[in-house]
Amino acid sequence: MGSCSGRCTLLALCTLQLVTILERQVFDFLGYQWAPILANFVHSVVVILGLFGTIQYRPRYIMVYVVWAAVWVTWNVFIICFYLEVGGLSRDSGLLTFNLSRHRSWWQEHGPGCLHEGASPAGLRPLHGQALVSSTGCSLEPGHVEALHSSLQILVALLGFVYSCYVVSMLMEEEDSCLSRAGTVQSLGGLCTMDSRLSSWAAVHWHQTCPRD
Repeated sequence: MGSCSGRCTLLALCTLQLVTILERQVFDFLGYQWAPILANFVHSVVVILGLFGTIQYRPRYIMVYVVWAAVWVTWNVFIICFYLEVGGLSRDSGLLTFNLSRHRSWWQEHGPGCLHEGASPAGLRPLHGQALVSSTGCSLEPGHVEALHSSLQILVALLGFVYSCYVVSMLMEEEDSCLSRAGTVQSLGGLCTMDSRLSSWAAVHWHQTCPRD
C-alpha cells in the first residue's frame, strides 16, 4: 500500500515537472536562451526515464532520476543567482545565450506591465551584450519572474527527489523479499529431493538385509 501511494505521488510529480518544463521551454525558445533550452531538454528526457522506471518497477532508472534531481536543483539555484545578479553575476551578459543572441530573457522584453523602449536609436546596431529593448515600470521585475520559475522547479525537484528515494527503497525491499522467498522455496525443494533419495535408499537397503519369507 505504501509503495503504491509513493509510486502514484512520484508519477504525479514527474507529470507536473513535464508540464512546467514545457511551459518554461516555450519562453526560453522565445527568448533565445540556448543554455536553458539544452538543460530543459535533458531534464525532460530524464523525467520521462523516471516515469518509465516508476511504471515498470525499474529502480535503476529511478536512481538516474534521483541523481539528476540534485543536478537540476543546483542548476536552478544558479539561474536564480544569475537573474538576481548574486555573486558578481550579471543578467546582461551573454552567458545563457552563448553570446549568439542579444536577447536576455523573453520576460525582460515582454514582462507584465512593462513599458518598452528601444535599446538603440533607429538605424544603429545595438551594442554587443545589450538587449533589443529595455523595459521600465514593470509590475513584476523580469529577473523575479525567472527566479520564480526556477524556485518552482526546485520545489518540485526536491519533492521528486524525496519520493523517488522512498520508491527505490520500497522496490529494493520487495526485490530482496522476493529473492529470499525464492531461495527458501529452492532450499525446501532440495530438502524434499534429499528426503526422497534417503527414502529410496532405505527401502533398497531393507530389501537387501531383511530375509524373505
